[in-house]
Amino acid sequence: MSVESLERIARNKNVARAAARQLSMEQLHKLAEVIGEVIEQKQEDEVRRQQEEAMKERKLAEIREAINEAGLSLDDLVSEQPKRRGRPPKKKDA
Repeated sequence: MSVESLERIARNKNVARAAARQLSMEQLHKLAEVIGEVIEQKQEDEVRRQQEEAMKERKLAEIREAINEAGLSLDDLVSEQPKRRGRPPKKKDA
């Protein structure tokens, strides 16, 4: 079953009912179990991602605070400007 088919089923209750009519009760229960596991895994992944993002924000705030307490700025930390990438400009012939 394609992603598009699953999206159609998820968006439209009548389409979901029509698809469900083709399955036995045992298959429907198994499908519900599998979908429940997928939902649980996605929720865990989302919680983990949010925790990682929050930790990253805390670390960033700590670093900014340490920079300010030291009397530094970001310019002090970057000794030279990043070099441009790509092709060098063409030289004009005289």
